[in-house]
Amino acid sequence: MTRKQRRLVLIGGSGLVLAVAVGLVLNAMSGSIALFRSPSEIAKQHLAVGTRVRIGGLVEKGSVKRGDDLRIRFKVTDGKHAIAVRYQGIVPDLFREGQGVVAEGRIEPGDTLDADTILAKHDERYMPREVVEALKKSGRWKEGELTAKGATTGAAKGAAQ
Repeated sequence: MTRKQRRLVLIGGSGLVLAVAVGLVLNAMSGSIALFRSPSEIAKQHLAVGTRVRIGGLVEKGSVKRGDDLRIRFKVTDGKHAIAVRYQGIVPDLFREGQGVVAEGRIEPGDTLDADTILAKHDERYMPREVVEALKKSGRWKEGELTAKGATTGAAKGAAQ
């Protein structure tokens, strides 16, 4: 085998190994990727049962129902639509009605989310950017409320001067 042929075999073999590795990584990640959607988007799109999603919005007032074995049911709303969420486990301390929440899980029949992860905003100055954008689209966000960067619009302007 000439030097040029060995080099081509080495490059080809390396490319094949890289392609297989990328394929394995993408295959492993495909089951864990969850795209963020608002309740309105889920209601419009009628996602297939088993689709993994991350939903964000506010916990609808009067919707929290606690059951046995740390089971909890509630609705996440963006002001226009609400999606029922079912979860079993300990919810964050800051989880409550009217507060921002992000739930991740799989869509079940009837546009219900069977969540395996619940995240609540960690302090009064933070809300995920996706949740803020969804609330703005629904018309529920008011200027002067908390922003995704951590300061009220009025307070940020006053502090800058």
